Amino acid sequence: MQKTSSRLLALLSLLQARPEWSGDDLAERLQVTVRTVRRDIGRLRALGYPVATDKGPGGGYRLRPGSQMPPLLFDDEQVIALAVALQSTAHPAIAEDADRALATIRNVLPPRLRQRMDALHVTTVRPPDPGAPPAQALDLLTTVSTAIQRREVLRLDYTPYQEAAPQRRCVEPHHLVAWRTHWYLLAWDIDRDDWRAFRTDRMTPRTPTGPRFTVRQLPGGDVSTFVTSRFRGSDGTEAAWPCQGEAILDLPASEVVPHTADGIVEPLGPTRCRVITGSWSWAALAAGLGRFDANLHVIGPPALHEACATLARRYAAATTAKPGRLDAPNR
Repeated sequence: MQKTSSRLLALLSLLQARPEWSGDDLAERLQVTVRTVRRDIGRLRALGYPVATDKGPGGGYRLRPGSQMPPLLFDDEQVIALAVALQSTAHPAIAEDADRALATIRNVLPPRLRQRMDALHVTTVRPPDPGAPPAQALDLLTTVSTAIQRREVLRLDYTPYQEAAPQRRCVEPHHLVAWRTHWYLLAWDIDRDDWRAFRTDRMTPRTPTGPRFTVRQLPGGDVSTFVTSRFRGSDGTEAAWPCQGEAILDLPASEVVPHTADGIVEPLGPTRCRVITGSWSWAALAAGLGRFDANLHVIGPPALHEACATLARRYAAATTAKPGRLDAPNR
């Protein structure tokens, strides 16, 4: 049988892993009697862990929230996973808090785990973005998230892009989303009768919140697909670009890959490559392919051929047209 201290740690780990356990299940997992489980539960309570007991045939034990946060227990793999996650997925708006949490974890690790954690050091490289990410108060994110969890209508003042005066909006908040360097509230706009994504650094929630609402189904049913689709100019049901095409560039694949974002670049030899990529319009896709200083061979679809031909005519006209005097009115 395990020593009492080791058994208590194992019991605490089980209670943290699942919402509720029966005494029989805990006894079987720990290879002890139900009576020993009851005694160990009492020891955990004496240490400050709020373990609740549900009586009756279907009762069991569960670790409930307390007034203070008790020490947490992680196994070796959970610690390493947590460290990697803090390094690689922290949003820029909370990067400083993530770094502090990572330092706190590292300071209490035994040498064997600290070595593993340092060996798995991760540097996250994000695409360059104009300007620094805006500072985002965690209390605002908490306010928005609370309204989502309670399913309460949120009233807010919102300042759209390139507008000085805020607008009063009334929304049904559904999801808090991190996209690139910003946080967004995905909500049903009651006045506009449609889904909207609101940047949280441009909003000021008003209190009190409104009445409770019934959760709506997102078009397509998936948050990630919907948000990606909306930012790519689609209706929210497909994550792919609305316009996708294929072309061959007379350039090495290594010179094309850094400039194609989420496109596919396939080498066709030392000096050519095949590119499959997309954009929000055919003209934008044609212009994107044309920005490479190399010969371009369009494979398809026909809409991309037409967009390239249209741009070619416009560029040709732009080089032959005589510039007019901008300071004189047309006569």
